[in-house]
Amino acid sequence: MSNNSNPMITDIFVAGARKGWGIATTSTLPNVLMAFVIIKALQITGLLDLLGKLCEPVMALFGLPGEAAAVLISSLMSMGGAIGVAVSLFQSGHLNGEHLAILAPAIYLMGSLVQYVGRVLGVVGTKGSRIPLMLLIAVINSFGAMLLMRIIINI
Repeated sequence: MSNNSNPMITDIFVAGARKGWGIATTSTLPNVLMAFVIIKALQITGLLDLLGKLCEPVMALFGLPGEAAAVLISSLMSMGGAIGVAVSLFQSGHLNGEHLAILAPAIYLMGSLVQYVGRVLGVVGTKGSRIPLMLLIAVINSFGAMLLMRIIINI
């Protein structure tokens, strides 16, 4: 890397690539791997089928099977984990491409909420009594986005 005050574009690219590699190997990849392991454990124990049956009435509103609730629940913890759960359910045949399209905006709107509550809202001093309302707004936005995606897909 050059030492002058105007770094070369290649130096900036290499520094960005190193940061991206660090994020991918220390955050995203472990979350996705964890999601695959959790879904496999839920499948082996039969808990995924139970979750699917319990959540089926609500998820049917969005045109999704009940098992899709596992994607939404995991998205609250980790966006990368939710992607891993979605891909795992796609590979096992529980979800199809249409389901993934409906779920995608919800994953991003609810993605990693639990992490951000601690990292952002706690640090900036948000009143604790307001945090549940803020989380609820994100969940409502996600449900609205899934309904909109269902309408768009069926047009």
